[in-house]
Amino acid sequence: MARHVKVIAAFAVVALGAAACGGDPAGTGNQGGTEGKAVVVGVDLPFQGPSKDASDGTWNAMQLYLEQVGGKAGKHTVTLKKYDNATAAKGAWDDGKCAANATEHVGTANEVAVMGTFNSGCAKIEAPVLNQAPDGPMLMISHANTNPGLTKAWDPGEPAKFFPSGKRSYARVITTDDFQGKAAAQFAAKDLGIKNCYVLNDNETYGIGVAKAFADEAKVQGITISGEQAWDKAQPNYTALFQQVKAKNPDCVYFGGIFDNNGGQLTKDKVKELGPNSGTVKLIGPDGFTGYTAFQNLPEAEGTYLTFAGLDSAQLRSAGGAAAKFLTDYKTKYGSEPVSSYALYGVMALQAILQAIEKSDGTRKSVRDAVFEGGGISIGADKAVLGKEVKIDPASGDTSARDISVLIMKGKVETFHKAWPLTS
Repeated sequence: MARHVKVIAAFAVVALGAAACGGDPAGTGNQGGTEGKAVVVGVDLPFQGPSKDASDGTWNAMQLYLEQVGGKAGKHTVTLKKYDNATAAKGAWDDGKCAANATEHVGTANEVAVMGTFNSGCAKIEAPVLNQAPDGPMLMISHANTNPGLTKAWDPGEPAKFFPSGKRSYARVITTDDFQGKAAAQFAAKDLGIKNCYVLNDNETYGIGVAKAFADEAKVQGITISGEQAWDKAQPNYTALFQQVKAKNPDCVYFGGIFDNNGGQLTKDKVKELGPNSGTVKLIGPDGFTGYTAFQNLPEAEGTYLTFAGLDSAQLRSAGGAAAKFLTDYKTKYGSEPVSSYALYGVMALQAILQAIEKSDGTRKSVRDAVFEGGGISIGADKAVLGKEVKIDPASGDTSARDISVLIMKGKVETFHKAWPLTS
């Protein structure tokens, strides 16, 4: 649902960025040439449907951060432009809107970079178009895409097919599903003692990938995968599906996918047929079910274990420093903290983009080259909103910030349960 927010006119500029005019928000010491340009960063998210609250929080957080650094990246002046990649009819991201947005990004003369997308499938549509942009390639940095194929070998032809120019132009500040799925399976085996799990996916790029990563590692951990299949988001209920699952006598069901794809009904029917998530059949889901107020408010979601491919807001707040200060400033301005931890990752992606703009001459090619040529992007722990040093590898576009959090739904709140150590 939409949130009504109260804007407070004045607020302090915080230590996340430097002084407003002529500052150095990314901490590079580079002013990007002798004359500054007015440039645009596109923000491409699903602003309709179940993802709306999370997307609004990300947009608000990015706007707040940009205000705090005076709308500047070195000598360049930066503004954000909102792109909605969802449709009312679908209630989620839409292939056609993603394609249309990609064309609009390329056609906006002063747009030099894109922050987004939220969904990996949408990024796979947009990335090759941006890669062929005139005066480009155009830089794209995501805060939430976790499908491995965007940056490394995964499905056939990946990632090369996303870079028809022969030069990479896509990066991210979040870790990938090969790690997320693996961590969830290890947690299921080692902490929950799971022996038999049924794996579902939503038949989309992200869901198929994270479900496969979970199932593969589950087998390594000695968990029997008693079934794997896709759920049809168009179904009015999943009673028959879960009766089929029940016949396999699992002690776990894994939902590989996004809540947007009828995840509410899926969760209700899991509990109806297999019992509460605190009972004998545990429910485990990936970050595709995090940050949704509709899921958080669902009684049947209680007891669900979720993985988040990063540090959740509770961890960032308790660590103090830049992240905690920013969350306080966000709450002061908007009345509550963002519903999704991805909001801070949106700011992190913006910080990386601003550093690239600051190093550049204000052209698309130069902004892209600042990430993928030379030393890449590096933002110190004192500046990074995640409270730790964040680097983007110029060879791959992947981030050094590799974290997995395990959450549990308690009293309508995604509650931090534990950090899970990542292995290669």
